[in-house]
Amino acid sequence: MARRLRVLGSTSGLGDCPTLYEDLDTGEMLVQGDAVIDPTDVAQLKYVKDGEAFVVVPRALLADFSPREVTHVPEFVPQQKISEFINDGFEHTAWRLETRSGYASDQAMPSYQEFLRTGDTAGEVGHSWFANVRRMVDVGKRFERVRIVDNPPTTGQRYLLACARTNVAAGEDIRHLWRDDAERHGVNLSDFWLFDSRTVARFHFEGERTIGMELITDPAEVLRACQLRDVAWHHAIPYQEFTGKVPSSE
Repeated sequence: MARRLRVLGSTSGLGDCPTLYEDLDTGEMLVQGDAVIDPTDVAQLKYVKDGEAFVVVPRALLADFSPREVTHVPEFVPQQKISEFINDGFEHTAWRLETRSGYASDQAMPSYQEFLRTGDTAGEVGHSWFANVRRMVDVGKRFERVRIVDNPPTTGQRYLLACARTNVAAGEDIRHLWRDDAERHGVNLSDFWLFDSRTVARFHFEGERTIGMELITDPAEVLRACQLRDVAWHHAIPYQEFTGKVPSSE
């Protein structure tokens, strides 16, 4: 069936080329421009399939006429793929924002029950996570976190605060931000990892349970995550200092 196309805009004075079209039935975008046929240029293109063609268009065409709003349906990736990023997939920095009042994954840990019984815990000492952090830190990589904390902290947040000294001893840099301060400074994204300021691993939740994660490389989404990281990191309080500011649970 032939496509039904609508012209969204053109940077050509005659309106013929280059031009951006929308498929009225599928919402797909079609771009018209000068063909890329030089073998040297084509050789630099990646993941080329049979039948694909390439055109050159001005940046202004996309900036001025591409749709600003889309319906985003997250595509969840296996936890293994996120683990690969954390183990060896990033080059410089793995940065995490934690915003929840509690996590079901924490509550499944033996150390969580220890914390409920005693009010303290060293966390899962000996867990492979800490060995991996030490390995990464030893080669110059950084693990950093900002944890948003309610006032007074929830049980789940107190558990993470008790565990934090084990993370810090392994080489992580953990800071904390009171939730009121986070809201005042516009730290309003949900949990995510940010790798090398290039890739976002965004968490999706049902209550306290993680139901999926998606890897995002869209420049606008990555930029927003970088901006939130900079604001959160600037205002957050280092772990050692923060522990002295947390009121007693008694």
